[in-house]
Amino acid sequence: MRHGEAGFSASSDSSRSLTKYGCEQASKAGLWLRQQNFQFDLGLVSPYIRAQQTLEQLSSHASIFQVETNKALVPGGDPAQVVNRLIESLMSNIKSVIVVSHLPLVGYLVNELCPDVSPPMFATAAIACIDLSSDVVGKLEWFHQAG
Repeated sequence: MRHGEAGFSASSDSSRSLTKYGCEQASKAGLWLRQQNFQFDLGLVSPYIRAQQTLEQLSSHASIFQVETNKALVPGGDPAQVVNRLIESLMSNIKSVIVVSHLPLVGYLVNELCPDVSPPMFATAAIACIDLSSDVVGKLEWFHQAG
């Protein structure tokens, strides 16, 4: 998932916070996930404020049992590092993970997990669902954009 809409008035990119609309987007995404009966064993989230706020809004509606802030989930992060963390999760019997991060990383991550899919451009608060088998070949199941 990409974070909700963020403002631009901040001292650094990492300290940009969600706008009111961004909070609403993240909340709607959480409601939608709950309506679809999604529950997450793990939430992996960027250390950037807007991603943290997005996960906070999501988790007020959708069940996320454990949260981990991961420094690899920044905009210019390495998707291979994130895939390695997801593999670790699979090996630890974690069945469902939500990743909250940024462009361009979220698009590259989809491509890393599903090599036959070009990196999609995520609108704010958009979510891609990937079924990841134990051989680390992902299948893009759906793409949802909160309206």
